[in-house]
Amino acid sequence: MSVPTAYTEGYARATAADPALAATYLAHTGVGDPPLDPVMQELRDLEPERLHRFIGAGIDQLPDFSDAPAALKDFFREAEEPPAWLDYELHRPALRAFHANSTNVLIAFVAGVLIEGFSTLIAKSFATTGRVLTAASARRRLMQNNRHLLEVFFPGGLDRSGDGWKLSMRLRFVHARVRDLLANSETWDMNVLGTPISAAHMGFATSVFSARLLRHGAKVGAVFDTEEQESVMQVWRYAGHVMGVPEEMLFTDRKHAEDIIEIARLCEPTPDEDSAVMANALIGAVPLVAGIEDEAEQDHVRRLAYRLSRALIGHELADQLQFPKMSTFGALLGFRLKQRWEKSRAGAGVRSQNFTQMLDISVYDDPNVTYRMPDHWNSKKSNPW
Repeated sequence: MSVPTAYTEGYARATAADPALAATYLAHTGVGDPPLDPVMQELRDLEPERLHRFIGAGIDQLPDFSDAPAALKDFFREAEEPPAWLDYELHRPALRAFHANSTNVLIAFVAGVLIEGFSTLIAKSFATTGRVLTAASARRRLMQNNRHLLEVFFPGGLDRSGDGWKLSMRLRFVHARVRDLLANSETWDMNVLGTPISAAHMGFATSVFSARLLRHGAKVGAVFDTEEQESVMQVWRYAGHVMGVPEEMLFTDRKHAEDIIEIARLCEPTPDEDSAVMANALIGAVPLVAGIEDEAEQDHVRRLAYRLSRALIGHELADQLQFPKMSTFGALLGFRLKQRWEKSRAGAGVRSQNFTQMLDISVYDDPNVTYRMPDHWNSKKSNPW
């Protein structure tokens, strides 16, 4: 197996811990999305407006998809086939628990889950494209992630006609498009970094989005019983499947997800400047997403976000991501007590209030631009998408 040089030291560490899982992870640093990547390569020279129209028609099941290239039709035919293990009934407890805990889950998602997600070399893909480097793009990225989280846990969201399924599939197409553009650019070195937005990174991200969402959520006050925890894992397992994570990198349960996270931590190099820039950009966007305009209040919210994030992800990773040094003593307990007090005041209206809040801080695109794809690896040189 050819090991990208960025992983040489980490692979040795991971092999000592779990040889089989380390080999699986490393093999998938050279893999993207086997079903979709060849399709996107075949459609590389298709006029952008036609490509966007065909992708949108395929995702939304519109009549004009009948004119789409055969390769794209074949892809959707296979992608729409549910895996043998899918059982929508197992999702119900998670959907109920999510909306009862949505404020706490959102905090855990933003301050913990997304930050951990940028701790791998996947940050290099985002940094290279420049997609999350400005305050405006970081704000949009955060709102897009919030929207995806909301739709995945919305009743019926992962049905074929649900917005959770559609957004997951759109992300899959965007990743494939960016992967193709970066891999064929002069700026990406496959021998050093492996495949852009690799299957290894997507498997890691799906594991973090599920297992770490539960762990961080509990720390900030979310309450999930055993059935609900298992249900959250099943929701994200299917969402990961829709997003193109190969079966070999797709967790089966919470323990497997935690194992993938730990092996990834060992395999991956220490987070570098790109990871730090991405993580700090997301924290910096928190007050912007909340619509706070006063600079003093922005600073206060940003500092709180840093403190909670450091408490969730730990001092070692926070230092690697160049977060401000600060004490986290009592941060999580204080936040939980405050949330409990506010929840008691809100009473029966808490679910409605939480849902409205999630809507307010999520991005909803004009349907006419929803399925646009980038046409250059550098975000500044790409047409809007």
